[in-house]
Amino acid sequence: MERHTLSVLVEDVPGTLTRVAGLFARRAFNIHSLAVGVTEVPGVSRITVVVDADAHLLEQVTKQLNKLINVLKVVELADDSSVQRDHLLVKVRADAATRGQVVQAADLFRAHVVDVAPDSLTLEATGTREKLQAFLDLMEPYGVRELVRSGTVALSRGSRSMTDRAQAR
Repeated sequence: MERHTLSVLVEDVPGTLTRVAGLFARRAFNIHSLAVGVTEVPGVSRITVVVDADAHLLEQVTKQLNKLINVLKVVELADDSSVQRDHLLVKVRADAATRGQVVQAADLFRAHVVDVAPDSLTLEATGTREKLQAFLDLMEPYGVRELVRSGTVALSRGSRSMTDRAQAR
């Protein structure tokens, strides 16, 4: 099974996310990542779903997604033809003795300090899944107190817009 990223444009109405996620659940897909947000078009949202599936099953699910009433467009985003990023907030133990080391390590990953407490730092990082995992591995020896990761968000490369194509339908 391969990991696939789907970008699904939907009408921004109650129940749409439930129907989309339910379709994956009924087909016994494990959703690795699910991110939803507004687009540049009022009333249209983008759902980015990352799943493991073989090509045949993914094609079936894509066809079923296209049949859902509030779905406007479904596109698979290949790694080499899209920009994909995750977002991470992590609270790390950092007393006076280790604070400088934590900040230096965070700088290597272009992470930002977003909160400072006497015994911890909260850091924010954005990047690929692999980059964020490497960052977490580096922070682990200091002591990760808490963390949260967003789902993957993705856009195709180039000047073409998925919403332009969906509105042309």
